[in-house]
Amino acid sequence: MYTKNKVGENGILKFEWDEDKNELNLKKHGIDFETAMLVFNDLHRIEIYDMEHSINEDRYNTIGMVNDVLFVVYTERKENIRLISARLATKTERSIYYDTDSYFG
Repeated sequence: MYTKNKVGENGILKFEWDEDKNELNLKKHGIDFETAMLVFNDLHRIEIYDMEHSINEDRYNTIGMVNDVLFVVYTERKENIRLISARLATKTERSIYYDTDSYFG
């Protein structure tokens, strides 16, 4: 397991992930978790509770900008944000991001 601290809008955010999963995600989607965690800097990101996949723990989907619009899946474990996957957002997810009133302030 890899852990990293990052200063965010609400103070220090603590991230963790499985390094094997990170390497697999990079090969499959071209996005590493070091990049994915930057989505939490986007003040206009969209947070969506993932009811369908929240069986053993609560999961969240985030759509946010990091050079491009990303879709990041994570859970919260104790005080850490555990990254599960990250990829480029689909056309529909991009529309959600750009069409949200909060994006335009």
